[in-house]
Amino acid sequence: MGLESLVATLLVGLVAGWIAARVVRRAGLGLLGNMAVGVAGAFIASVIFPTLGLSIGGGILAAILHATLGAIILLVLIGLLRRA
Repeated sequence: MGLESLVATLLVGLVAGWIAARVVRRAGLGLLGNMAVGVAGAFIASVIFPTLGLSIGGGILAAILHATLGAIILLVLIGLLRRA
């Protein structure tokens, strides 16, 4: 992964974390925590979704959608772990 790709993934992750926090209201971790989850979701989405054959297409909107889905999955899992 090149530097440009890493920076793009980080920026997309920041946006995705914010969106995912709005979708999953009870699992919010604060501004910085949600951004970290968004970045982690972006990395997870960039690895797992292509492996599963899930692809929406190219471009920044597709990247934000993939990262948001990854961040939502992480927030839901974190919320479940907190309750256990």
